[in-house]
Amino acid sequence: MAVGKSTVGRLLAESLGMPFYDSDAEIEERAGAEVSWIFDVEGEPGFREREEHVIDDLTQMDGVVLATGGGAVKSAANRLHLAARGTVIHLDCPLSRLLERTQKDKKRPLLQGSNREQVLQRLMAERQPLYAEIADYRFESDDHSAKHLVQRIVRKLREDGIVG
Repeated sequence: MAVGKSTVGRLLAESLGMPFYDSDAEIEERAGAEVSWIFDVEGEPGFREREEHVIDDLTQMDGVVLATGGGAVKSAANRLHLAARGTVIHLDCPLSRLLERTQKDKKRPLLQGSNREQVLQRLMAERQPLYAEIADYRFESDDHSAKHLVQRIVRKLREDGIVG
């Protein structure tokens, strides 16, 4: 959450000449409602079910860049689809930076009305092993610009023959 997946994903897709998809945006488009509304009405389980369907659909496409929500890795089906159907890049960020980035955020349902630091620590502890399980690459997104990070990612993907 708040590591820059959508921003970096969009720039990466542009750099590679590929279409970009954001699973949360796709969920909102299909539902005709914002993620926060879906959480309010259907709860996290309802949202996660929608997310599984969207990720299954999007990971069947070739030559795209997909940014998922931070909790997508909680689902074994999502982890399977992401790992088996593409190259997974995990963007990581120190807790202190995440606290800065989410300080005034009103759109992230899991951060509303709680101690943000405790929530972020708990989410990181739950999700880090799941990201590590499926990630082909891990990059820090803390103190460099998104463009600089994308350049590093592209360079590594080219070195490894993942992209031309």
